[in-house]
Amino acid sequence: MTVATSAQSTSQPTRPHAKYDRLVAAARSLPRLKVAVAHPCDAASLSAVFEATDLGLIEPILVGPQAKITAAAQALGKTAATLRIVDAPHSHAAAAKAVELVRAGEAEALMKGSLHTDELMGAVVSRDGGLRTARRISHCFVMDVPNHETTLIITDAAVNIAPTLEDKVHIVQNAIDLARAMRVDPVRVAILSAMETVNPKVPSTIEAAALCKMADRGQITGALVDGPLALDNAIDLGAATIKKIQSPVAGQANVLVVPDLEAGNMLAKSLTFLADADAAGIVLGARVPIILTSRADSTITRLASCAVASLVADAQRKQLGLPEI
Repeated sequence: MTVATSAQSTSQPTRPHAKYDRLVAAARSLPRLKVAVAHPCDAASLSAVFEATDLGLIEPILVGPQAKITAAAQALGKTAATLRIVDAPHSHAAAAKAVELVRAGEAEALMKGSLHTDELMGAVVSRDGGLRTARRISHCFVMDVPNHETTLIITDAAVNIAPTLEDKVHIVQNAIDLARAMRVDPVRVAILSAMETVNPKVPSTIEAAALCKMADRGQITGALVDGPLALDNAIDLGAATIKKIQSPVAGQANVLVVPDLEAGNMLAKSLTFLADADAAGIVLGARVPIILTSRADSTITRLASCAVASLVADAQRKQLGLPEI
């Protein structure tokens, strides 16, 4: 497994974030999310914890070397004395212990601290004591793009490098479940390719057509699914009209499923750096949502990531969990 996260500007946001603000407001109406934070031993990761705690989004359990956590808090002018700390000697042990807390029912989500994402995800996918389910693990960016009316979910731009058709069924369903947890209605999923017609020479168009037929047959549920669609006619009604595409998804998609990690990562980063978008990140398909924040994330992006996880956890409380494997 590889994880390629999206770097963002370190400057604080200077524009309105109405879409993220709505997510945070919705999450604040829920009980605080009990989060096991793996190895929060630097200012960037620990400040995200304090921000979300102060806003009433999470109830953190800090897992890692107690002395380092205490020192990082002091460097921020904060104290960790009021927070629960579970001592672990190093980052690998912190990841394993955080997963253990979830399995014990003491935490409803995981949050990445100052350890490598692969370390955390290695503990998550471990067949011995991990958090795997029957669902493929995948990543979603929840993007706030200026001048675009709706929040865009982009998947998978960070975990699955070259997903198979079977993998994409799980990736699509994870994204649909996320959108529904975020109270998106209706969920409109665009399976992206370079064109909107099925071309035997372009495998992603064939997979898109298969995914749409699987949605027709109830193998993918909870959303309107269409594809293949090019990016322009997936999100712009004018472009869809010009191409004479008649579809309840075309021009109105709120979930974008990319062909592979490279395409998705470039799309997310293009929106971030060329369109001043923010990208909250979450990993789905495990027993609990996993919050991935970057040290370069703005405050509102960090809070949005926590808010999204809270909404996902609330949706999971209301339904049977995925079967474990």
